[in-house]
Amino acid sequence: MFVALRDLRAARGRFALITLVVVMVALLVSFLSGLTSGLAHQNISALRKMSGDTVVFADSGTAPSFDSSALTPDQVRTWQRAAHADPVGISHAQATRDGGPPAQVALFGTAGPTFGNRTATAPGSVVLSAPAARDLSATAGDRIALGNTTFTVTAIGGDDWYAHSPVVWMTLADWQSATPRGGAATILVASQVPDAGAVNAAAHTTTTSPSGALQAIGSYRAENGSLTLMTILLYAISALVIGAFFTVWTIQRTPDIATLKALGATTGSLVADALGQALIVLLTGVGIGLAITALAGAALGTTVPFVLSAATTLAPGAALIGLGLLGAGVALRFLATADPLTALNQTR
Repeated sequence: MFVALRDLRAARGRFALITLVVVMVALLVSFLSGLTSGLAHQNISALRKMSGDTVVFADSGTAPSFDSSALTPDQVRTWQRAAHADPVGISHAQATRDGGPPAQVALFGTAGPTFGNRTATAPGSVVLSAPAARDLSATAGDRIALGNTTFTVTAIGGDDWYAHSPVVWMTLADWQSATPRGGAATILVASQVPDAGAVNAAAHTTTTSPSGALQAIGSYRAENGSLTLMTILLYAISALVIGAFFTVWTIQRTPDIATLKALGATTGSLVADALGQALIVLLTGVGIGLAITALAGAALGTTVPFVLSAATTLAPGAALIGLGLLGAGVALRFLATADPLTALNQTR
């Protein structure tokens, strides 16, 4: 590491510039990862709490969709005769409290233990998610209006979202009366289905896994796909930029490398020296970038759908360091093939 450290001190401007580039890339990747996770959380966090292994949609001849699925009572009964299946109603509505400004919410009507304790247990009552309670400025004991019906808030739940709307939990019967959408339920959440194909044929339904059901939310599918592609491109750009920098830097160091090899330096020691130099740049740049992301994420609070966690900071940081070292390693292929005498002659 002797030559690498002297290079860092002697060419401070160059290495400061590439470090700044790494900082910006790390900031973009980690912030985009946090934003992707935040948007996903506001799309699917309520559905992630489903306890079944099969999700049943009404068969519309196209891909399953929460927006178009409306199960009839006959379809529900057919599935309940074949397996344990809990009907779930999902829709959107405007909620108000004491004539205040309306808030867009997602109504989840359930009749079983599919979502654990996030179910209103009595007719005429609702359980508000924490963001719904915040939007309505409501607490337990308050009354809120959903359409033409008034409900009593019995409890405040967790941070539950569906399609960017905070969730209001209610009984299935109340959901059926409160929503104008129609249908006995939107989906069924089933467990231990012996022959899903036969039941689908009899009930004219289609099934998917809980993870596959997430793709039935149009906003989640579009946002997640676009942001994931952008993140992958940023990873590729970071590897190319760092690889290009160290390629140019290695070419400029040709006389030094040739002299060291002529003096007996092994290829392994030169590669370790150069990769150590790249690692110092990457650790410094990525560390600063992640620190800025952490500070920005903490300052944003709930104003932006952003998730600050190890998965959105440390994991992207480790990936950037690994890809950066890979790019630097490819750039150092000259070290393994350079002939010291030829390299020295080329510098005359």
